[in-house]
Amino acid sequence: MANVSHRGDMSTHPDVPEMRDRYDRVLGGRDVALVDGPVFLLGLYCAASPWIVHYSASQPSLMTHNLIMGIAIGLLALGFTRAPERMYGLSWAMCALGIWMIIAPWIVGSGPDKGVIINNIIIGALALVLGLVCAGTAMRSTPRP
Repeated sequence: MANVSHRGDMSTHPDVPEMRDRYDRVLGGRDVALVDGPVFLLGLYCAASPWIVHYSASQPSLMTHNLIMGIAIGLLALGFTRAPERMYGLSWAMCALGIWMIIAPWIVGSGPDKGVIINNIIIGALALVLGLVCAGTAMRSTPRP
């Protein structure tokens, strides 16, 4: 039985190249941990925002809209984490969701007040920025022939 307990520098461990290759394969060469967590949290907040900002009774259609959009953003984040090599192409969809969240109070809502508008603009702007970060990460890490 081989002695694999090294008490010093990890670079001398015999499995370091294999562990690095496996780590690169799992992450797909992308910085998923820096982007996916905030995207998921944004989706959770978007889904809960009608109850946090207290417009679930005054804007029922916008309440349903934000709930569905929050779930969609959260599912995108889970997809980015679970299968980044296949899902990062959808980072532009995240940008589109952000733009839609910005204009949704006037299209989906009926006479939204200032709090509702500011809430959706902030959610939309964050979704747009995070979508651009996802797209930039995907473009930076895509292998070029």
